[in-house]
Amino acid sequence: MTENSSDRKTRITVLVALIANLVIAVAKAVGGAFAGSPALLSEAAHSVADSLNEVFLLAALRRSRKPADRKHPFGYGKERYFWSLLAAVGIFVMGGCFSVLQGIEALRGGNHEESTGAYIAGLIVLFVALLAEGTSLARAIFQVRGQEGGIGKDPALRTVIAEDGTAVLGVLLAMGGMALHMVTKQVVWEASASLAIGVLLVYVAYRLGKDARTQLIGEAADPELRGRIEELLKAQPEIDVVETLLTMRLGMDSTLVAARIDLVPGMDSEHVEEVSMRIRSSIQNTWPEADQVFLDVTDAPTAATAEAAGTP
Repeated sequence: MTENSSDRKTRITVLVALIANLVIAVAKAVGGAFAGSPALLSEAAHSVADSLNEVFLLAALRRSRKPADRKHPFGYGKERYFWSLLAAVGIFVMGGCFSVLQGIEALRGGNHEESTGAYIAGLIVLFVALLAEGTSLARAIFQVRGQEGGIGKDPALRTVIAEDGTAVLGVLLAMGGMALHMVTKQVVWEASASLAIGVLLVYVAYRLGKDARTQLIGEAADPELRGRIEELLKAQPEIDVVETLLTMRLGMDSTLVAARIDLVPGMDSEHVEEVSMRIRSSIQNTWPEADQVFLDVTDAPTAATAEAAGTP
């Protein structure tokens, strides 16, 4: 399966975020070590985690487009959700846990003062980071606004927006903590900012991981899509009863549809095959994402057949 226009745009968005996070991570780490700032070091860990996650997302974009083969007859669409899950784990471990530990360590260490110049340098670094993260976030949001299905459809794009949005909030928290520490000489402000950043990252990681888990274990298609497919099936004159309709998302643009239907009595086998092919083609042509359609077709029992079946 070849890369489509949406994937190319998402790849560029992820690359922009990766470059921004790598540059920002180095700047934050140097500034944090120079200023002795736990909040700034927490933000450095946050940016390192985001950089690693962008690598995961690039792998997801590439591997999810591999064509189906004998071992994976439905393709590799769910690779997208697997790598998004790894990104969520990276945010939790490298970002959230490190930030919480930095905050606790700062509280245990008590008050310590750094030069005003060091803190001003740290604040400048954070301001530059805010501009870079904001630019990356703006690009991701711009892509979402032009994408059919919105933010919920693409886990890679959703992860970038979650990371960049969290990064903007994290930078603001770090700036507030550093400024208050510089004014009051109380490290508790920075420690609290570091703890707040950690809690924020843990929450974001939980939400992203939960979404990826839902897709990996087999989430049904959108209820609206399922309802419209069921309506199409019931509208066919040859179908007597739709007994079962099951759907499952296999990837970004791939959905499995399996239906057990009873046809009206009296149809010969050739007509049944013709009806099955027509219904399958109708579903796939109307909803291209429903590319895997399976119909279990049976003849509806006549009154005489039902009575005979109930006879001891």
